[in-house]
Amino acid sequence: MTKLLEWLFGVSLVGAVWALVTFDLLDLSLPQTYREVAWPMPLYLLVSFGCYSLATVGYRVATFNDCDEAAKELQEQIKEAKEDLRKKGLKM
Repeated sequence: MTKLLEWLFGVSLVGAVWALVTFDLLDLSLPQTYREVAWPMPLYLLVSFGCYSLATVGYRVATFNDCDEAAKELQEQIKEAKEDLRKKGLKM
């Protein structure tokens, strides 16, 4: 099962449970407070997911490792490429 299918299955499962509780489709005789809490739940979940995503990206950016050796190697390859292009007649 791909990640997309896993996410779609999870979202559809949560959506089905939300619809059952919010619209009382199975006549479960749930108290009114349950429906009042369940009604804005998708918005709460969306905001929570956004906060989690923002925190994850911020943490990954803050702990990003510098690759000094790779940077030096890339600069050397750029110099080699420029020299090769100059030899072939390209003016920079």
